Amino acid sequence: MRKLRIVHSEAATSFGGQEGRIFKEMTAMRARGHHLEAICQPQALLAERLAEAGFTVHTLEMDGAVNYVKGIAAIRGILREGRFDVLNTHSRRDTVIAAVAGRLAGTPLIVRTRHLSNKVGSLWSYTRLPHRVTTVSDHVREHIISRGVAANKVATVYSPIVLPPPVEHSTLRSELGLADDDVVVGCVAVMRATKGHKDLIDAMAPLMASRPKLHMVFVGGGSPVFEETQAYVAQRGLQDRIHLMGMRRDVPNLLAGFDIFALATQQEASGTVYVEAQASGLPVVGTDVGGVSEMFRDGTTGILVPPKDSRALTDALQRLIDDPVLRQRMGEAGRKMVWEEGVFSPVRLAETTEAIYNRWLTERGR
Repeated sequence: MRKLRIVHSEAATSFGGQEGRIFKEMTAMRARGHHLEAICQPQALLAERLAEAGFTVHTLEMDGAVNYVKGIAAIRGILREGRFDVLNTHSRRDTVIAAVAGRLAGTPLIVRTRHLSNKVGSLWSYTRLPHRVTTVSDHVREHIISRGVAANKVATVYSPIVLPPPVEHSTLRSELGLADDDVVVGCVAVMRATKGHKDLIDAMAPLMASRPKLHMVFVGGGSPVFEETQAYVAQRGLQDRIHLMGMRRDVPNLLAGFDIFALATQQEASGTVYVEAQASGLPVVGTDVGGVSEMFRDGTTGILVPPKDSRALTDALQRLIDDPVLRQRMGEAGRKMVWEEGVFSPVRLAETTEAIYNRWLTERGR
């Protein structure tokens, strides 16, 4: 494979899953010998982190009509001077600026990545502006195709996780005063209404009524849902059994203290947190929405249930809570899938991306 010159554009100024994916992709592709640069807004956290990691980052304002016109001219100059093979855009705002600039600059391949599972609004930023589209799951790919993008112009590239070193001893149980024989069902997710924290509480409550050693742990922050969840737990009288730990930076340490991972999300483009849980040797329970079914193997590494089905969610949790042998078997199968097969590794991401870029460049005669 020839070495490529690639530039990514991103208009967002916060740093979430989408920006994390861009950072990991650029790092993995650089490790394979490709040249990577980025175009971001000056105040973007992604720009700061990429610069700290040694990447060249071009900054310009992307908000407002004036900056739209200025941005096209500025990015056109960046693309021509950098002689990039690939421009990869990520958000609608940077796509309508950078992709137009890419067309004017004659950039050989312009790719738009779709990170979200919600309905596509402006289709032209997937058809008229980029040459090709990548998606983070087959579910998102199928939606893009159903909206009118040609199937041969869309490819799935799963987001990777960076595997942490093994955790010898989690501090979770000592922090919460839990015993070794307590059964802990854990959830790691930003506190948003669509993440289904209340659904998990409703599914766990009847099980807790007859199992005094059963506990639930939520890791993640986000107002006002954090406060609303806290109030709901108090309303149900479960403050001693359901623990809200807020935002934490030591997620692998906390995952190592769980027995089961569960997330009753109602909307998800992919759901790499299920992969992170499996990497820690946990059986997972997830809802059949978006690309969740692609993140684990139903019946082998976890249990998939319909969304908003409290009875099915309770039954799935009960199976794992009451059967430590099943927990062990599914947890080991998940660990093997992630660590040994490398399905969601940064290396696999880079290999897949590299192959797709080169195939599309060849198709376009470049």
